[in-house]
Amino acid sequence: MRTAFVLVALAVALVASVLAGILVGAVPIAPGDVWNALWGNGDAANATIVRDLRLPRVLGAAIVGGALAVAGALLQGLLRNPLADPYVTGTSAGGSLCAVAAIALGASSEPALLPVAAFFGALASAAIVWRLSSLGGRTSVLTVLLAGVILSSFAAAIVTLLLVASDRIVLRLRAVLGWLLGGVAILDGTELAVAAAIVIAATAAAIALARRLDAFALGEETAATLGVDLERSTAAILAVTALLTGAAVALAGVIGFVGLVVPHAIRPVLGAAHARLVPASFLLGAVTLVLADIGARTVLSPAELPVGVVTGLVGGPFFLGLLLRQRRRMLV
Repeated sequence: MRTAFVLVALAVALVASVLAGILVGAVPIAPGDVWNALWGNGDAANATIVRDLRLPRVLGAAIVGGALAVAGALLQGLLRNPLADPYVTGTSAGGSLCAVAAIALGASSEPALLPVAAFFGALASAAIVWRLSSLGGRTSVLTVLLAGVILSSFAAAIVTLLLVASDRIVLRLRAVLGWLLGGVAILDGTELAVAAAIVIAATAAAIALARRLDAFALGEETAATLGVDLERSTAAILAVTALLTGAAVALAGVIGFVGLVVPHAIRPVLGAAHARLVPASFLLGAVTLVLADIGARTVLSPAELPVGVVTGLVGGPFFLGLLLRQRRRMLV
């Protein structure tokens, strides 16, 4: 009963935040005009702003926030580490590297290629991490973590090299920095539809993996005695995480802390069972990023902040508090 109530409340909050995102913007539009614009009536300029700019952006923010939150819940369950987030496996770093490399190679003339490059970069990064972590024997949580850190550091170094060495990137520096700092930008409806299909399918797969994740919480040896195939389960969880993070990076670039904060916020309410945690994390993550995007659009209006800056300002202190709490527990 409590789970159903929380999920319904989060769904209502998501609808309310989406409506707020459509109503609020740099150009003030009356609520009645917004309603008419959604149905293709009224002023043509209002219809363009609402249907072609605000609505896809708000829906994109909801998809990205939900994807990052579910990926965070998966990784925290797999690694049994409350400090884990979707970027610990290197998927974000790989997506960013491929997007920046695509710009350096001249792909900026075809904007639709950048999300594609980021998506496949994220998937390739997850595959590389899995391969590195399985060298020399059985894959463990520690080797996954170390491989992700190594790949992230290597990808960050190459991105820095490209930023310094490429003339094409210098000419597109503002766009590249916007990508690296995070910002929801929907170029066409097809991109949004494909990302939504990937995220929905991956979230369904995450719910199907819930019992295996619950077993991982008891430790790898205990999970194995319960009949969980550790290597296959780890590979499946990393693959689902890569799909979620890849779709998020493709739509919005690098956005941090959503995958870290949201599962922690919902876990005290619903408990650690992933069958409940995953759908609740998706809804709360969607609400969180929609609200963060509203803040990014309005705080310095008519100028606009990257949404990654907003999530960083909120998530940074949360991460520090979490780190200090973990430190106190270790000392006790």
